[in-house]
Amino acid sequence: MSAEHDHPHEHTHPHEHDHEHTHDHEHSHAHGHHIHSEEEKKAVVNRLSRAIGHLEAVKRMVEDDADCSQVIIQLAAVRSAINNTGKLVLKNHIAHCIVEAVEEDDTEAIDNLNDAIEKFMK
Repeated sequence: MSAEHDHPHEHTHPHEHDHEHTHDHEHSHAHGHHIHSEEEKKAVVNRLSRAIGHLEAVKRMVEDDADCSQVIIQLAAVRSAINNTGKLVLKNHIAHCIVEAVEEDDTEAIDNLNDAIEKFMK
């Protein structure tokens, strides 16, 4: 999401005569940051915490010489949990950030989303 801030700027323009003219201009600066609801953040953080806990349990399995097949199965479960968390973040991003980006004709946000999806899907 982009938060816009208007900043007044003064510009001095030299002219052919002996004095300068100063003009005030307003410039909008988009910052690619969106504040998500506490509920959305909590859902993502909770999923990440569960995945971290699960991964720590898998680490202990390896340290304790657990059966390799069981380790692989548990690693698949951790990967699935992380992928599902990524899907949740993506859904939230599309529902809020990208909707606003389309409304504001912010093609950079859409390009960034495409890049993120490419990296996530590898």
